[in-house]
Amino acid sequence: MGHPRGGGVPGGRESAGQANYLELFFDLVLVFALNGVVSRIVPSLASDDIVTRWASLLYTLVLALPLLWLWTTTSHITSRFDPGQRTIQLMVLASAFGMLIMATSLPYAFFGRGMAFALPYVLLQVGRPLLLIPTLPVGDPVRALYTRSVIWCAATAVLWVGGALVKEEQRVALWATAITVDLFGARLGWPVRGLPRPSVSAWAVERGRHLPERYRQLLLIALGETVLAVGITYTNQPVTTARTLGLVTAYVSTILLWQVYYHRSGELLADALDAVPDRVMLGRTAGVAHIVMVLGIVATAIGQEIVQEHPLETGHPVWSAVVLGGPALFLYGRIRLERVVFNRLSRRRVVAIAALVALAVPLAFTGPLVAAVAAAAVLLAVALADARHSARRPPEAPSPPA
Repeated sequence: MGHPRGGGVPGGRESAGQANYLELFFDLVLVFALNGVVSRIVPSLASDDIVTRWASLLYTLVLALPLLWLWTTTSHITSRFDPGQRTIQLMVLASAFGMLIMATSLPYAFFGRGMAFALPYVLLQVGRPLLLIPTLPVGDPVRALYTRSVIWCAATAVLWVGGALVKEEQRVALWATAITVDLFGARLGWPVRGLPRPSVSAWAVERGRHLPERYRQLLLIALGETVLAVGITYTNQPVTTARTLGLVTAYVSTILLWQVYYHRSGELLADALDAVPDRVMLGRTAGVAHIVMVLGIVATAIGQEIVQEHPLETGHPVWSAVVLGGPALFLYGRIRLERVVFNRLSRRRVVAIAALVALAVPLAFTGPLVAAVAAAAVLLAVALADARHSARRPPEAPSPPA
């Protein structure tokens, strides 16, 4: 069975930051899954029913967050344990297969194949800790952490499976509650009455660069999905000037999102890890920041899909909200990352979010292409401001909060 590096204490992984091949394979399945989320949400956004259009924003969270949380928990397992061990390798393969089944159910998740979405998630979140607990010595803090997580995940399993057995509206409500409890339970360390609080956290980050590197790869996965989704849609639509401009805008926006992410904070996340005294704080804040940024990228991909299908159609404020809100959500996550690495507020990104919010009103009833070009212009302004700021100063060293 697989054992944690460094004697069972998180932080003992000695390998380099590169993911192994099975982790990269798992990432490919996530690309397929995120593309499935985008494909599932776009028809709801284009619905004739205004309630369905706005409800699709909630649908996005309910479908994307479990996939991202499954990726996060898998990455923490491969960071805590030796990924060369056969047990861990089989666990990664099982996780990839479970996510594959979840992804295939996405087009019908709310009205048909709900169990195919909920059951793999539940089995993985409960089953993997149950398999790892016996490999850890009694008294090991990771063993205590996984024991508490099993109790919480078993409780929320009732909501996941129950949601799969009811109709659409109730299913969305139960699943939204379930993923909220899952995320906040992890944030709180899965407290259980009568069990002592372990000395490690669900968000603890190892010494070394494996988990920070995985976070960077998560961003690349999400950005790659954006290019994949818009490229497929452009291929399958009649070529027009508006759609071609939308394709160029989507590609430029993707490059700018990566540039805005990577500029200093994304580049120095692993170095910040070496300097931070509170590894739990860094792990929790960096993890949340990356999940928020990926949600922003997924929303951006959905908006770019709408641009391809209805580039000049007007009268749908929710489309502009998605096209502008995706970059705004990404920038908010990036602000949180800046706080982790440099312990400061990124004013340039605050101004950019304010600009996107201000643009939402005049662009509410324009075509989504206009909103996409405006969003790209704001991202370009942030990237140029970052470059100008760096040109005036020597390279910074990370200064995470004490």
